[in-house]
Amino acid sequence: MLTLKAAGLLDVEAGEIVRPGVLHIEGERIVGVGERQAGGTASSPSEDDEVIGLGDSILLPGLMDMEVNLLMGGRGENPGLSQVQDDPPTRVLRAVGNARRTLRAGFTTVRNLGLFVKTGGYLLDVALAKAIDAGWIEGPRVVPAGHAITPTGGHLDPTMFAAFMPGVLELTVEEGIANGVDEIRKAVRYQIKHGAQLIKVCCSGGVMSLTGEAGAQHYSDEELRAIVDEAHRRGLRVAAHTHGAEAVKHAVACGIDCIEHGFLIDDEAIAMLVDNDRFLVSTRRLAEAMDVSRAPAELQAKAAEMFPKARTSIKAAYEAGVKIAVGTDAPAIPHGRNADELVTLVEWGVPAAAVLRAATVTAAELINATDRGRLAEGLLADVIAVPGDPLADITVTRNVNFVMKGGKVYVNKN
Repeated sequence: MLTLKAAGLLDVEAGEIVRPGVLHIEGERIVGVGERQAGGTASSPSEDDEVIGLGDSILLPGLMDMEVNLLMGGRGENPGLSQVQDDPPTRVLRAVGNARRTLRAGFTTVRNLGLFVKTGGYLLDVALAKAIDAGWIEGPRVVPAGHAITPTGGHLDPTMFAAFMPGVLELTVEEGIANGVDEIRKAVRYQIKHGAQLIKVCCSGGVMSLTGEAGAQHYSDEELRAIVDEAHRRGLRVAAHTHGAEAVKHAVACGIDCIEHGFLIDDEAIAMLVDNDRFLVSTRRLAEAMDVSRAPAELQAKAAEMFPKARTSIKAAYEAGVKIAVGTDAPAIPHGRNADELVTLVEWGVPAAAVLRAATVTAAELINATDRGRLAEGLLADVIAVPGDPLADITVTRNVNFVMKGGKVYVNKN
Protein backbone atom coordinates (compact mmCIF):
# COMPACT_ATOMS: atom_id res chain seq x y z
CA MET A 1 0.00 0.00 0.00
CA LEU A 2 1.11 3.55 -0.78
CA THR A 3 0.14 6.38 1.57
CA LEU A 4 0.11 10.05 0.66
CA LYS A 5 0.34 12.42 3.60
CA ALA A 6 -0.24 16.15 3.19
CA ALA A 7 -1.50 19.07 5.23
CA GLY A 8 -5.01 18.66 3.84
CA LEU A 9 -7.17 17.44 1.00
CA LEU A 10 -10.01 19.01 -0.91
CA ASP A 11 -13.50 17.62 -0.43
CA VAL A 12 -14.75 18.86 -3.79
CA GLU A 13 -18.44 18.34 -3.17
CA ALA A 14 -18.44 19.97 0.27
CA GLY A 15 -16.15 22.74 -0.91
CA GLU A 16 -13.84 22.50 2.09
CA ILE A 17 -10.36 21.38 3.04
CA VAL A 18 -10.14 18.29 5.26
CA ARG A 19 -7.07 18.21 7.53
CA PRO A 20 -4.81 16.33 7.54
CA GLY A 21 -4.81 15.00 4.00
CA VAL A 22 -4.17 11.26 3.97
CA LEU A 23 -4.85 8.89 1.09
CA HIS A 24 -4.15 5.14 0.88
CA ILE A 25 -3.58 3.70 -2.57
CA GLU A 26 -3.28 0.17 -3.92
CA GLY A 27 -2.60 -0.31 -7.58
CA GLU A 28 -4.49 2.34 -9.52
CA ARG A 29 -7.21 2.95 -6.92
CA ILE A 30 -7.76 4.88 -3.72
CA VAL A 31 -8.52 2.35 -0.99
CA GLY A 32 -8.86 4.67 1.99
CA VAL A 33 -9.15 8.32 2.98
CA GLY A 34 -7.81 9.53 6.32
CA GLU A 35 -5.82 7.66 8.96
CA ARG A 36 -6.56 3.94 8.89
CA GLN A 37 -8.44 2.55 11.83
CA ALA A 38 -7.40 -0.49 13.90
CA GLY A 39 -9.73 -1.52 16.71
CA GLY A 40 -11.45 1.85 16.63
CA THR A 41 -8.27 3.90 17.08
CA ALA A 42 -6.07 5.69 14.60
CA SER A 43 -3.07 3.70 13.40
CA SER A 44 0.10 4.55 11.57
CA PRO A 45 1.07 2.94 8.25
CA SER A 46 2.61 -0.51 8.59
CA GLU A 47 6.25 -1.23 7.84
CA ASP A 48 5.23 -2.64 4.47
CA ASP A 49 3.66 0.67 3.40
CA GLU A 50 5.41 3.26 1.29
CA VAL A 51 4.75 6.78 2.51
CA ILE A 52 5.09 9.91 0.40
CA GLY A 53 5.17 12.99 2.56
CA LEU A 54 3.91 16.12 0.84
CA GLY A 55 4.44 18.56 3.67
CA ASP A 56 2.18 21.60 3.71
CA SER A 57 0.61 20.79 0.34
CA ILE A 58 -3.09 20.27 -0.27
CA LEU A 59 -4.27 17.22 -2.21
CA LEU A 60 -6.80 17.63 -5.03
CA PRO A 61 -8.39 15.23 -7.49
CA GLY A 62 -6.64 15.30 -10.85
CA LEU A 63 -8.00 18.27 -12.80
CA MET A 64 -9.82 17.89 -16.11
CA ASP A 65 -9.85 20.04 -19.23
CA MET A 66 -12.89 19.48 -21.41
CA GLU A 67 -11.60 21.26 -24.51
CA VAL A 68 -8.07 20.81 -25.78
CA ASN A 69 -6.48 19.89 -29.06
CA LEU A 70 -3.21 18.18 -28.26
CA LEU A 71 -2.53 17.69 -31.99
CA MET A 72 -2.28 21.44 -32.53
CA GLY A 73 0.06 24.03 -31.07
CA GLY A 74 3.15 23.29 -29.08
CA ARG A 75 6.84 23.82 -29.52
CA GLY A 76 8.15 24.19 -33.03
CA GLU A 77 4.81 24.82 -34.72
CA ASN A 78 4.49 27.64 -37.22
CA PRO A 79 0.85 28.64 -36.69
CA GLY A 80 0.62 30.43 -40.03
CA LEU A 81 1.81 27.48 -42.07
CA SER A 82 1.18 24.39 -39.95
CA GLN A 83 -2.01 23.51 -41.83
CA VAL A 84 0.00 22.93 -45.00
CA GLN A 85 3.41 22.01 -43.56
CA ASP A 86 2.70 19.48 -40.81
CA ASP A 87 1.98 15.93 -41.90
CA PRO A 88 0.19 13.52 -39.50
CA PRO A 89 3.41 11.98 -38.06
CA THR A 90 4.73 15.46 -37.24
CA ARG A 91 1.50 16.36 -35.48
CA VAL A 92 1.49 13.19 -33.41
CA LEU A 93 5.12 13.61 -32.37
CA ARG A 94 4.51 17.22 -31.33
CA ALA A 95 1.44 16.07 -29.42
CA VAL A 96 3.68 13.86 -27.26
CA GLY A 97 5.20 16.98 -25.73
CA ASN A 98 1.82 18.69 -25.43
CA ALA A 99 0.38 15.68 -23.61
CA ARG A 100 3.31 15.49 -21.22
CA ARG A 101 3.08 19.19 -20.35
CA THR A 102 -0.66 18.90 -19.77
CA LEU A 103 -0.30 15.95 -17.40
CA ARG A 104 2.56 17.58 -15.50
CA ALA A 105 0.41 20.68 -15.04
CA GLY A 106 -2.01 18.54 -13.02
CA PHE A 107 -4.62 17.75 -15.68
CA THR A 108 -5.11 14.00 -15.66
CA THR A 109 -8.13 13.80 -18.01
CA VAL A 110 -8.91 15.81 -21.16
CA ARG A 111 -11.34 15.77 -24.04
CA ASN A 112 -9.50 16.19 -27.35
CA LEU A 113 -12.25 18.07 -29.04
CA GLY A 114 -12.18 17.60 -32.75
CA LEU A 115 -9.42 17.56 -35.35
CA PHE A 116 -9.78 19.97 -38.26
CA VAL A 117 -6.58 19.22 -40.15
CA LYS A 118 -5.62 17.05 -43.11
CA THR A 119 -4.92 13.52 -41.83
CA GLY A 120 -5.87 11.23 -44.69
CA GLY A 121 -8.77 10.06 -42.53
CA TYR A 122 -6.68 8.89 -39.57
CA LEU A 123 -8.03 9.78 -36.12
CA LEU A 124 -4.78 11.01 -34.61
CA ASP A 125 -6.28 11.71 -31.19
CA VAL A 126 -7.52 8.12 -30.94
CA ALA A 127 -3.98 6.91 -31.65
CA LEU A 128 -2.58 9.34 -29.07
CA ALA A 129 -5.05 8.10 -26.46
CA LYS A 130 -4.08 4.49 -27.16
CA ALA A 131 -0.37 5.28 -26.80
CA ILE A 132 -0.95 7.00 -23.46
CA ASP A 133 -3.15 4.19 -22.15
CA ALA A 134 -0.51 1.65 -23.19
CA GLY A 135 2.13 3.55 -21.22
CA TRP A 136 4.29 4.30 -24.25
CA ILE A 137 4.19 8.04 -23.54
CA GLU A 138 3.16 10.28 -20.65
CA GLY A 139 -0.11 12.12 -20.86
CA PRO A 140 -3.58 12.59 -19.46
CA ARG A 141 -6.45 10.22 -20.08
CA VAL A 142 -7.76 11.34 -23.47
CA VAL A 143 -11.41 11.24 -24.54
CA PRO A 144 -11.08 11.65 -28.33
CA ALA A 145 -13.64 13.17 -30.70
CA GLY A 146 -11.89 12.32 -33.96
CA HIS A 147 -12.57 14.91 -36.65
CA ALA A 148 -14.88 17.82 -35.95
CA ILE A 149 -17.99 17.81 -38.14
CA THR A 150 -18.43 21.13 -39.97
CA PRO A 151 -20.04 22.38 -43.17
CA THR A 152 -18.10 23.66 -46.16
CA GLY A 153 -16.93 27.13 -45.17
CA GLY A 154 -17.86 26.55 -41.53
CA HIS A 155 -15.74 27.78 -38.65
CA LEU A 156 -13.73 24.54 -38.45
CA ASP A 157 -13.21 24.20 -42.19
CA PRO A 158 -9.43 24.82 -42.14
CA THR A 159 -9.51 26.59 -45.49
CA MET A 160 -11.36 29.45 -43.79
CA PHE A 161 -8.54 30.31 -41.39
CA ALA A 162 -6.29 31.57 -44.19
CA ALA A 163 -8.77 32.30 -46.99
CA PHE A 164 -7.17 29.74 -49.29
CA MET A 165 -8.21 29.65 -52.92
CA PRO A 166 -10.48 26.79 -54.08
CA GLY A 167 -8.80 23.40 -54.13
CA VAL A 168 -6.26 24.14 -51.39
CA LEU A 169 -6.43 21.91 -48.30
CA GLU A 170 -9.90 20.59 -49.04
CA LEU A 171 -10.94 17.91 -46.52
CA THR A 172 -13.04 14.83 -47.15
CA VAL A 173 -16.29 13.78 -45.52
CA GLU A 174 -14.29 11.33 -43.42
CA GLU A 175 -12.17 14.27 -42.25
CA GLY A 176 -15.28 16.10 -41.13
CA ILE A 177 -16.45 18.37 -43.99
CA ALA A 178 -20.05 17.27 -44.37
CA ASN A 179 -23.06 18.92 -46.03
CA GLY A 180 -26.59 17.62 -45.89
CA VAL A 181 -28.01 14.81 -43.82
CA ASP A 182 -26.49 11.93 -45.79
CA GLU A 183 -22.93 13.25 -45.64
CA ILE A 184 -23.34 14.15 -41.98
CA ARG A 185 -24.46 10.65 -41.05
CA LYS A 186 -21.50 9.19 -42.96
CA ALA A 187 -19.04 11.56 -41.25
CA VAL A 188 -20.34 10.77 -37.77
CA ARG A 189 -20.40 7.04 -38.42
CA TYR A 190 -16.80 7.18 -39.65
CA GLN A 191 -15.61 8.87 -36.44
CA ILE A 192 -17.44 6.32 -34.31
CA LYS A 193 -16.13 3.39 -36.36
CA HIS A 194 -12.53 4.46 -35.78
CA GLY A 195 -12.68 5.15 -32.08
CA ALA A 196 -14.23 8.54 -31.34
CA GLN A 197 -15.80 8.63 -27.88
CA LEU A 198 -17.85 11.75 -28.53
CA ILE A 199 -18.77 13.87 -31.54
CA LYS A 200 -17.73 17.50 -32.04
CA VAL A 201 -19.79 19.70 -34.35
CA CYS A 202 -19.38 23.28 -35.48
CA CYS A 203 -22.76 24.90 -34.86
CA SER A 204 -21.90 28.57 -35.28
CA GLY A 205 -19.17 30.91 -36.45
CA GLY A 206 -16.07 31.72 -34.45
CA VAL A 207 -13.62 34.52 -33.83
CA MET A 208 -10.57 33.32 -35.70
CA SER A 209 -12.06 32.19 -39.01
CA LEU A 210 -13.20 34.20 -42.01
CA THR A 211 -16.77 32.95 -41.85
CA GLY A 212 -18.83 36.03 -41.12
CA GLU A 213 -20.50 36.71 -37.80
CA ALA A 214 -19.32 34.57 -34.91
CA GLY A 215 -22.84 33.96 -33.68
CA ALA A 216 -24.35 32.86 -36.98
CA GLN A 217 -25.76 29.33 -37.08
CA HIS A 218 -23.89 27.16 -39.59
CA TYR A 219 -25.87 23.91 -39.74
CA SER A 220 -29.62 23.73 -40.25
CA ASP A 221 -31.76 22.23 -37.51
CA GLU A 222 -32.35 19.18 -39.69
CA GLU A 223 -28.61 18.62 -40.01
CA LEU A 224 -28.03 19.13 -36.28
CA ARG A 225 -30.73 16.60 -35.45
CA ALA A 226 -29.06 14.07 -37.78
CA ILE A 227 -25.76 14.48 -35.94
CA VAL A 228 -27.44 14.04 -32.58
CA ASP A 229 -29.43 11.04 -33.78
CA GLU A 230 -26.36 9.21 -35.06
CA ALA A 231 -24.33 9.90 -31.93
CA HIS A 232 -27.03 9.23 -29.35
CA ARG A 233 -28.07 5.94 -30.92
CA ARG A 234 -24.48 4.79 -30.39
CA GLY A 235 -24.31 6.13 -26.84
CA LEU A 236 -22.07 9.13 -27.57
CA ARG A 237 -22.61 12.72 -26.53
CA VAL A 238 -22.33 15.69 -28.89
CA ALA A 239 -20.33 18.84 -28.16
CA ALA A 240 -20.96 21.92 -30.26
CA HIS A 241 -18.72 24.90 -30.92
CA THR A 242 -21.36 27.60 -30.50
CA HIS A 243 -21.10 31.29 -29.68
CA GLY A 244 -24.34 33.01 -30.67
CA ALA A 245 -27.38 32.97 -28.40
CA GLU A 246 -29.77 31.93 -31.18
CA ALA A 247 -27.41 29.18 -32.33
CA VAL A 248 -27.19 27.91 -28.74
CA LYS A 249 -30.97 27.80 -28.49
CA HIS A 250 -31.23 25.81 -31.72
CA ALA A 251 -28.44 23.47 -30.63
CA VAL A 252 -30.14 22.73 -27.32
CA ALA A 253 -33.51 22.25 -29.00
CA CYS A 254 -31.92 19.77 -31.42
CA GLY A 255 -30.46 17.70 -28.58
CA ILE A 256 -26.83 18.89 -28.41
CA ASP A 257 -25.42 17.84 -25.04
CA CYS A 258 -22.68 20.41 -24.48
CA ILE A 259 -22.05 23.96 -25.65
CA GLU A 260 -18.43 24.97 -26.15
CA HIS A 261 -17.67 28.66 -25.51
CA GLY A 262 -21.15 30.23 -25.60
CA PHE A 263 -19.68 33.72 -25.24
CA LEU A 264 -22.81 35.44 -26.58
CA ILE A 265 -25.48 33.52 -24.67
CA ASP A 266 -28.41 35.54 -23.33
CA ASP A 267 -30.85 34.90 -20.49
CA GLU A 268 -33.15 32.79 -22.67
CA ALA A 269 -30.29 30.59 -23.87
CA ILE A 270 -29.05 30.21 -20.31
CA ALA A 271 -32.53 29.19 -19.16
CA MET A 272 -32.67 26.56 -21.91
CA LEU A 273 -29.34 25.12 -20.81
CA VAL A 274 -30.62 24.84 -17.24
CA ASP A 275 -34.07 23.52 -18.12
CA ASN A 276 -32.65 20.87 -20.46
CA ASP A 277 -29.78 19.88 -18.12
CA ARG A 278 -27.07 20.69 -20.67
CA PHE A 279 -23.42 21.55 -20.12
CA LEU A 280 -21.39 24.66 -20.90
CA VAL A 281 -17.60 24.42 -21.32
CA SER A 282 -16.03 27.68 -20.20
CA THR A 283 -12.93 28.54 -22.36
CA ARG A 284 -12.88 32.08 -20.92
CA ARG A 285 -9.14 32.50 -20.50
CA LEU A 286 -8.66 32.86 -24.24
CA ALA A 287 -10.78 36.05 -24.12
CA GLU A 288 -7.93 37.60 -22.14
CA ALA A 289 -4.91 35.69 -23.36
CA MET A 290 -5.37 35.08 -27.08
CA ASP A 291 -3.07 37.32 -29.13
CA VAL A 292 -5.05 38.65 -32.10
CA SER A 293 -2.72 41.57 -32.81
CA ARG A 294 -1.49 40.01 -36.05
CA ALA A 295 -4.89 38.79 -37.18
CA PRO A 296 -6.76 40.46 -40.06
CA ALA A 297 -8.71 43.57 -39.12
CA GLU A 298 -12.09 41.84 -39.41
CA LEU A 299 -11.02 39.14 -36.94
CA GLN A 300 -9.72 41.72 -34.51
CA ALA A 301 -13.08 43.47 -34.73
CA LYS A 302 -14.91 40.24 -33.91
CA ALA A 303 -12.65 39.64 -30.92
CA ALA A 304 -13.19 43.18 -29.66
CA GLU A 305 -16.95 42.61 -29.76
CA MET A 306 -17.08 39.11 -28.34
CA PHE A 307 -14.38 38.84 -25.71
CA PRO A 308 -15.85 41.41 -23.27
CA LYS A 309 -19.18 39.57 -23.40
CA ALA A 310 -17.48 36.35 -22.31
CA ARG A 311 -17.01 37.80 -18.82
CA THR A 312 -20.65 38.67 -18.17
CA SER A 313 -22.10 35.56 -19.83
CA ILE A 314 -20.13 33.08 -17.72
CA LYS A 315 -21.08 34.86 -14.49
CA ALA A 316 -24.75 34.85 -15.52
CA ALA A 317 -24.57 31.17 -16.46
CA TYR A 318 -23.06 30.24 -13.10
CA GLU A 319 -25.61 32.26 -11.14
CA ALA A 320 -28.45 30.62 -13.08
CA GLY A 321 -27.21 27.12 -12.28
CA VAL A 322 -25.81 26.01 -15.64
CA LYS A 323 -23.59 22.94 -15.44
CA ILE A 324 -20.20 24.48 -16.20
CA ALA A 325 -17.16 22.32 -16.99
CA VAL A 326 -13.67 23.75 -17.32
CA GLY A 327 -12.16 23.90 -20.78
CA THR A 328 -9.31 25.95 -22.18
CA ASP A 329 -9.37 25.49 -25.96
CA ALA A 330 -5.62 24.90 -25.74
CA PRO A 331 -3.57 25.78 -27.74
CA ALA A 332 -5.62 28.98 -27.80
CA ILE A 333 -3.84 29.28 -24.48
CA PRO A 334 -0.58 27.30 -24.30
CA HIS A 335 -0.56 23.61 -23.44
CA GLY A 336 0.54 23.26 -19.84
CA ARG A 337 -1.03 26.58 -18.83
CA ASN A 338 -4.48 25.02 -18.41
CA ALA A 339 -4.85 26.24 -14.82
CA ASP A 340 -5.01 29.80 -16.14
CA GLU A 341 -8.64 29.04 -16.97
CA LEU A 342 -9.41 28.37 -13.30
CA VAL A 343 -7.74 31.62 -12.28
CA THR A 344 -9.70 33.63 -14.85
CA LEU A 345 -13.04 32.16 -13.79
CA VAL A 346 -12.38 33.12 -10.17
CA GLU A 347 -11.20 36.60 -11.19
CA TRP A 348 -14.44 36.99 -13.13
CA GLY A 349 -16.60 36.22 -10.11
CA VAL A 350 -17.15 32.45 -10.01
CA PRO A 351 -16.32 31.10 -6.52
CA ALA A 352 -13.19 28.97 -6.28
CA ALA A 353 -15.14 25.99 -4.91
CA ALA A 354 -17.45 26.10 -7.93
CA VAL A 355 -14.53 26.40 -10.33
CA LEU A 356 -12.82 23.38 -8.78
CA ARG A 357 -16.05 21.39 -9.10
CA ALA A 358 -16.20 22.45 -12.75
CA ALA A 359 -12.71 21.02 -13.24
CA THR A 360 -13.46 17.75 -11.44
CA VAL A 361 -16.92 16.36 -10.64
CA THR A 362 -18.83 18.28 -13.33
CA ALA A 363 -16.23 17.40 -15.94
CA ALA A 364 -16.45 13.75 -14.89
CA GLU A 365 -20.23 13.88 -15.25
CA LEU A 366 -19.85 15.37 -18.73
CA ILE A 367 -17.78 12.40 -19.92
CA ASN A 368 -19.93 9.88 -18.02
CA ALA A 369 -16.96 8.90 -15.84
CA THR A 370 -17.90 7.61 -12.38
CA ASP A 371 -14.35 6.56 -11.46
CA ARG A 372 -12.71 9.98 -11.03
CA GLY A 373 -13.26 13.60 -10.01
CA ARG A 374 -13.16 13.11 -6.22
CA LEU A 375 -10.74 11.80 -3.60
CA ALA A 376 -12.80 8.87 -2.43
CA GLU A 377 -12.39 5.18 -1.76
CA GLY A 378 -12.72 3.05 -4.89
CA LEU A 379 -11.97 5.80 -7.36
CA LEU A 380 -8.93 6.10 -9.59
CA ALA A 381 -5.86 7.43 -7.83
CA ASP A 382 -5.64 10.54 -9.99
CA VAL A 383 -4.23 12.94 -7.39
CA ILE A 384 -2.36 16.21 -7.51
CA ALA A 385 -0.93 18.48 -4.82
CA VAL A 386 -0.66 22.25 -4.72
CA PRO A 387 1.34 24.50 -2.35
CA GLY A 388 -1.56 26.05 -0.48
CA ASP A 389 -5.33 26.24 -0.12
CA PRO A 390 -6.92 26.63 -3.58
CA LEU A 391 -10.18 27.79 -2.02
CA ALA A 392 -8.36 30.80 -0.60
CA ASP A 393 -5.95 31.30 -3.51
CA ILE A 394 -6.84 29.61 -6.77
CA THR A 395 -3.48 30.63 -8.29
CA VAL A 396 -1.80 27.76 -6.44
CA THR A 397 -3.23 25.49 -9.15
CA ARG A 398 -0.62 27.03 -11.46
CA ASN A 399 2.13 25.51 -9.31
CA VAL A 400 1.32 21.82 -9.07
CA ASN A 401 4.08 20.06 -7.13
CA PHE A 402 2.82 16.46 -7.25
CA VAL A 403 1.01 14.52 -9.95
CA MET A 404 -0.23 10.95 -9.74
CA LYS A 405 -2.33 9.25 -12.39
CA GLY A 406 -3.69 5.78 -11.79
CA GLY A 407 -1.42 5.30 -8.78
CA LYS A 408 1.75 6.16 -10.71
CA VAL A 409 3.73 9.23 -9.72
CA TYR A 410 4.73 11.51 -12.59
CA VAL A 411 5.76 14.63 -10.64
CA ASN A 412 7.04 15.00 -7.08
CA LYS A 413 8.78 18.28 -6.33
CA ASN A 414 8.63 17.83 -2.56
